[in-house]
Amino acid sequence: MSPFVQHNFSGQKALIRVDFNVPLDKLTYAIGDDNRMRAAIPTITKVLKEGGSVILMSHLGRPKEGPETKSSLIHIVGHLQQLITAAMGAAVFVQFANDCIGNEAVEKSAALKPGEVLLLENLRFYKEEEKGDAEFAKKLSILGDVYVNDAFGTAHRAHASTAVIAAFFETGKKMFGLLMEGEVKAAELVLHKAEKPFTAIIGGAKVSDKILIIENLLERATDIIIGGGMAYTFMKAQGGQIGKSLCEEDRLGTALEILKKAAEKGVTIHLPSDSIIADNFAADANTTVAPSNTIPDGWMGLDIGPDACLQFAAAIRRSKTILWNGPMGVFEMEKFQNGTKTIAIAVAEATADGAFSLVGGGDSVAAVNQFGFADKVSYVSTGGGAMLEYFEGKVLPGIAAISE
Repeated sequence: MSPFVQHNFSGQKALIRVDFNVPLDKLTYAIGDDNRMRAAIPTITKVLKEGGSVILMSHLGRPKEGPETKSSLIHIVGHLQQLITAAMGAAVFVQFANDCIGNEAVEKSAALKPGEVLLLENLRFYKEEEKGDAEFAKKLSILGDVYVNDAFGTAHRAHASTAVIAAFFETGKKMFGLLMEGEVKAAELVLHKAEKPFTAIIGGAKVSDKILIIENLLERATDIIIGGGMAYTFMKAQGGQIGKSLCEEDRLGTALEILKKAAEKGVTIHLPSDSIIADNFAADANTTVAPSNTIPDGWMGLDIGPDACLQFAAAIRRSKTILWNGPMGVFEMEKFQNGTKTIAIAVAEATADGAFSLVGGGDSVAAVNQFGFADKVSYVSTGGGAMLEYFEGKVLPGIAAISE
């Protein structure tokens, strides 16, 4: 049983680092996507139900010069209150502190009664947060009796509230929340306990963004599917004609090296045999199907083609472990979403047949949500950059600070 599940929060103030960095409308400040908020609710409600109180700290946006209205967490208080109230089955009032440190934060934290919630103002209104300033971390630490890190999305940053603060809490009084535990458990299962065949689906625009993750997966996966814009760098590296498709000329050698390493290790690299090509990067562009290595001049690949869909889906369906990071095409445009949707369906079908599937990375998560498959895969990660770095084999400061 995990330390968080074992811990009884009765009479304690839990200082919880959450990731409430949600998109806000520029005019109305309405929340565009509340998934990150919803993901933290189980951790918050466990503390409240056991008779503890909760102090929430988060960042929002990228404020550069201190406090600014558009990045204030006050905009999410009402919705947060609704989410907690619904989960608790009784009205819960969320208090707000206009600063994350200082007199108001200290006084409101000290006055919290069991079952009450306090949300602190944006941590990044202080430059000390991103600098990992120890004095700033200490000022945050005095607000709670117990520190809970439930912000996997920021676990790859050595910031004051995600890593440095843990040093001010003794063992037994610092722990991961339920979301963080779930993220780490899912990632560990894929990285270190994967049942074979293990298929990694890697998409997105650039090889350079995914080199480290591919190289790390060459040691673990049996199959690696490569789609999205990055596939055309591999096609050109092998002498193919790719028209005006996306290509990183300075990564052609890297692509060949990856293919060579894969062959040496017995890992099957799946590249799209055909593509949906367009004469323009636009929703109303003219389209046709072409082999991915013979795309005419003036045309570009914007999605995997029908043969590639069949090939990729077959590899996915015979897998026992699946990692999906990155789309197969420009799925935001309807004409170029079939490849990504096909992958989502295949991952869902494999999961129904007993495979463990982990979807991580902003675009992949957006795709499974858009196509309605989020509840048909084993785990959907909330941490884009953090998940990517974890699969690159890097140590994440937010995890190390608790695990040490």
